Amino acid sequence: MIEKQSLRVAYGNALVELGRSNPRLVVLDSDLAHATMTSIFAKEFPDRFFNFGIAETNMVCAAAGFAHAGLLPFFSTFALFGAGRAYEMIRNSIAYINANVKFGLSHSGLSVGEDGGSHQSFEDIALMRVVPGMTILVPCDPIETRKAVFAAAEIDGPVYIRVARPIVDTITTEDTPFIPGKAVVLRDGGDVCIMATGLMVPYALAAAEQLAAKGINAAVVNHHTIKPLDNESVLNMADRCGAVVTVEEHSIIGGLGSAVAEVLAGNSSARLARIGIADVFGRSGKPEDLFKVYGLTTENIANRCMDLKS
Repeated sequence: MIEKQSLRVAYGNALVELGRSNPRLVVLDSDLAHATMTSIFAKEFPDRFFNFGIAETNMVCAAAGFAHAGLLPFFSTFALFGAGRAYEMIRNSIAYINANVKFGLSHSGLSVGEDGGSHQSFEDIALMRVVPGMTILVPCDPIETRKAVFAAAEIDGPVYIRVARPIVDTITTEDTPFIPGKAVVLRDGGDVCIMATGLMVPYALAAAEQLAAKGINAAVVNHHTIKPLDNESVLNMADRCGAVVTVEEHSIIGGLGSAVAEVLAGNSSARLARIGIADVFGRSGKPEDLFKVYGLTTENIANRCMDLKS
């Protein structure tokens, strides 16, 4: 079992593993292979790796061509450049025709840290979520990252896998379910439900521990799939707990919090609070310091849960 690993390393290793069993797999990168860790794949399969340089929009169109030729292209770059710079090509050249292309975009969210606000992508989930037919997977640890890569390969159509940069603890196991579109209850409870995604899942679990010490029984649900969201789970947990707190390393506009709010609107009387990045840009700093500045902390999650129950 992997104890600690960066999700980008887990992504690169998963591509190699998948490439050994699937000769149709090709990997595309934009001169960032040593950052996205597709360099691991390039080393083992140099004839199936393609570096397009700093030309993300061209790379999207090439990915569509690979897919039309019957290959399985995985497109990798930073989340800001993929979801942002290449958005129109993803919409028209990939999603519009349901091309079978997978986007493994790394260096997402606030955890990019010292790269600063110009490279911290808080909008990527929102952009990809509004594209018709796009599946969005946000793994929380190395094991889920591997599962996301293999699950994406089985989906017919475009898939976005949000890959984070930091080295993180492994909190799931090989036996933990990972079914696209199905949330996973990591901790049961009936007083409040914390719905988290990606790097915020361990923070949610730690917050539940703090709440338990105060007599509050919090459930924790891992939404590793933002689209299609597990609407049934959202409504069931909201009805059971009567209070929901969403937590994400993404803008509260257009991400998990928005998706949950859309499900609850008109269907549930549960109280809702959203934790994420407010309507602001990022700044440079160590990830752990930035998480405190932007309220992505165990203490803030616990406090918001207590506020809803008061």
